[in-house]
Amino acid sequence: MLYLRYLSMNLRSLLEYRLSTCLMALAQFCTAFSWFLSIGLLFRRFGGIAGWTFAEAGLCFAVTTIAFSLSECFARGFDSFSGMVIRGEFDRVLLRPRSTIVQVLGTRIDITRAGRLVEALVVLFVMIPQTGISWDGVKVLTLVLMILGGAAVFSGIFILGATVCFFTLEGLEIINIFTDGGRELASYPLPVYGRWIQRFFTFIIPFGCVNYLPLLFLTGRAEHPSPLFALIPLAGFVFLLPCLLVWRAGVRRYTSSGS
Repeated sequence: MLYLRYLSMNLRSLLEYRLSTCLMALAQFCTAFSWFLSIGLLFRRFGGIAGWTFAEAGLCFAVTTIAFSLSECFARGFDSFSGMVIRGEFDRVLLRPRSTIVQVLGTRIDITRAGRLVEALVVLFVMIPQTGISWDGVKVLTLVLMILGGAAVFSGIFILGATVCFFTLEGLEIINIFTDGGRELASYPLPVYGRWIQRFFTFIIPFGCVNYLPLLFLTGRAEHPSPLFALIPLAGFVFLLPCLLVWRAGVRRYTSSGS
């Protein structure tokens, strides 16, 4: 499979500089830990926020960070896509008889993001016993789909940001509002925000569908709990589909930068 070959090449290139790779992964771990520490200090000061406990918010943080780390690790090619357009490298991509999406995905696979992923997994396994959730097969499935659906949403936003480069060459910083900003926002339960923010990040960019609504089911806060809550995170993949269509439309309108 072509993508696995790209993955292998990226891994080999990183292993040529093992100390640098380890230090970057450690930096990612420390950065993610500082975010979690800020949440802990906030709850220590106020005890609870909008009726949510620290353990529940920690679970929310862990799921969001794992999803974001997976997306950054494997969809990093779209996040740095503007460089390909400016340097004229995307012209070569179009000449190859392979999917442009797979080729762009394979241009940059950032394994150093595993440091952030490890930190989030540690938080997840520490917070789970403190939430008091009674786990069963449906809830475990819900948790897995929350992570995968969240990764799909972040990847979709990266793809939309890359598509903008077909028209502007340079990437727009406004996209970071929905990537880094979206990660920060989704690290807390949605009720801590205003109603219009809740609606936007549920029906337009479905962070609420892949995080908050399933979290209601996991913590027993849903008014009418149902196993169907396990399927709500699939909205992340529904969001990804139009992002891919927008990408295809952008590719058709692409004109070389002349580099």
